[in-house]
Amino acid sequence: MQTRQEIEARIATWLDQCVEESGAFFLNTIEDGRPKSRPISFHMMANGINYFGVGAMKDVYRQMQANPFVEISGLIGKGKQFFRYYGRAVFEEGTALSKLALNQPGYPIMKKIYTKESGHRFAVFHLEDATAEKRAMMAVLDRYHL
Repeated sequence: MQTRQEIEARIATWLDQCVEESGAFFLNTIEDGRPKSRPISFHMMANGINYFGVGAMKDVYRQMQANPFVEISGLIGKGKQFFRYYGRAVFEEGTALSKLALNQPGYPIMKKIYTKESGHRFAVFHLEDATAEKRAMMAVLDRYHL
C-alpha cells in the first residue's frame, strides 16, 4: 500500500505532465449557484506541489473565496482524453510563492500586470482533498485521490 506522501508525489508528477501537454486548461468555479469556466495557463510545481494562480482583483478570486471547491480540466492525448483535478482551493499566505510564480519562464505578461504600481496581486493556490482523473469519453483510465 502506498503512503499518502507517495500518492501526493505521483499526483504531482502526473498532473504536471497533463497540464504541460494540455497547454491552456480550464478552471471551473461557481458564481451565484451557476458554473463559470475560464481558460488559464499558469501552472508551477514547487516542493512537489502543483500550484495554480489567478489575479486577486478578478471575479474568479472572489468566487473561489466564496466557494473554494473548484475543478481544473484540460484535453490530453491529442484531444481523445482529458484530465480532471478537483478539490478545495487553498490560497498561499505571504508573497514568496507569488514572487516565484512571476519569475517562471513563459509568463512574461504577468510581470507587467502584477506590479506594486498597478496594485494587482497574483494569488497562488493548490488543491487539498483532491481527486485527479485521466479520462476517456466513457471511462476513467486513472484516478488518484487524497
